[in-house]
Amino acid sequence: MMNKLVSLLLKGLVAVLPIGLTLYLIYWLLSTGESLAKPLILLLIPEDYYFPGVGLVMSLATLILVGLLVNLYGIRYLVKLSHDLLERIPLVKSIYGAFKDVMMVFNLSEKKDMKSVVSLEWNGAQVIGFVTGERTGKQLFPDQELVGVYVPLSYQIGGVTLYIERARLTELDIGVEEAMRLTLTAGIQSQKSD
Repeated sequence: MMNKLVSLLLKGLVAVLPIGLTLYLIYWLLSTGESLAKPLILLLIPEDYYFPGVGLVMSLATLILVGLLVNLYGIRYLVKLSHDLLERIPLVKSIYGAFKDVMMVFNLSEKKDMKSVVSLEWNGAQVIGFVTGERTGKQLFPDQELVGVYVPLSYQIGGVTLYIERARLTELDIGVEEAMRLTLTAGIQSQKSD
């Protein structure tokens, strides 16, 4: 009887926890954006005109404006300088690199350099990778026909980039977003469709 109750409890947790955590994360992001923007907005408009949600709208508008500005050559150069600076400071570069990897994972399906999802043999096993840069492989190894393949690690943000011969890669008929989800969850979610 006790084992049955524990089993039901675990099934309930599996059903409710991902939904609850996702909703809480969305709520936390929205409320944090609102609370960070509110003091700045109150400098621009009277408090009588402020209502909840204005901070969020202004935060999103600011991010869109920054996205537009980053496309300008001068701003892009300044952003590159700041990236280079942050990647040279010993402790800061580790933290910065982690955040940069997180953004890469979220933005992976939008990457223009992302060519395909591939499988490659690694220590006798097949792993999923993403062709990220043929030009980089040619620049780094001009005398070899190597391409950059990003191999994400399961249950963590990060991965390794391998430079490997294209002939050793097998293209997979799967979308980048689905392949990334499979890789990051160690394929557990794929058991639903089996």
